[in-house]
Amino acid sequence: MKAFIVLVALAFAALTLGRTMSRCTLAREMFKLGVPRNQLDKWTCIAERESNYRTGVVGPKNTNGSHDYGIFQINDLYWCEPSHGQSYGRSSNGCEIDCDDLLSDSIVNDVRCAQLIQRMQGWCAWTTWHYCNGDLPSIDDCF
Repeated sequence: MKAFIVLVALAFAALTLGRTMSRCTLAREMFKLGVPRNQLDKWTCIAERESNYRTGVVGPKNTNGSHDYGIFQINDLYWCEPSHGQSYGRSSNGCEIDCDDLLSDSIVNDVRCAQLIQRMQGWCAWTTWHYCNGDLPSIDDCF
């Protein structure tokens, strides 16, 4: 019985940790969500640099006290509402989403929010952009 309880607890813990995607899995899922194919090399580069393709990542505290969430490390000062909500009291929540929704296995919320950020601020919204601005490996082998 104890072993069963431990297995159930581990299963629930695994659900909350998100998943680690591959470059090609990310590219294919983003393409299915309508992301233009000619942007996928940039998005996969950003995801690799920001989270190593992990969906459940919350970054360490930034110098301004904010945190970054999910596969694209989306900031809670501007783009999502942190779970500590009202007491935190300073998120602009531009994507109108709870930050915890960026940590699930599904990348739908992450992609929609990241696309909004990219449209509003460009690729340089990600500090890792300098690694992803130039010749990148083709994603053609993913399809």
